[in-house]
Amino acid sequence: MSNTGFDIKEKQKAQEKIKEPPRFRVLLHNDDYTTMDFVVKILEEVFHKSPSEATAIMLHVHNKGVGECGVYPAEIAETKVDIVHARARSAGFPLLATMERI
Repeated sequence: MSNTGFDIKEKQKAQEKIKEPPRFRVLLHNDDYTTMDFVVKILEEVFHKSPSEATAIMLHVHNKGVGECGVYPAEIAETKVDIVHARARSAGFPLLATMERI
């Protein structure tokens, strides 16, 4: 036994049990109504993207139909999706955000 009361095997078992929580990608989906400016604003305010990064993601969403905003643990991803939906509805836009497990 070591000075802390754990032997090496017990310490290794404890480290093996500690796992990273599952991560989720938050995605924005293109639509024909939400303005590009609004999407950039969401990316800057909700996802803390720089103006240039937000513009690049918005253009990707516009051109490809969907784009990744960030990767988060489940609870944070869910909260960000809910915030996007609430702000979009409040502004009168149908912007859709989803999350998918990595």
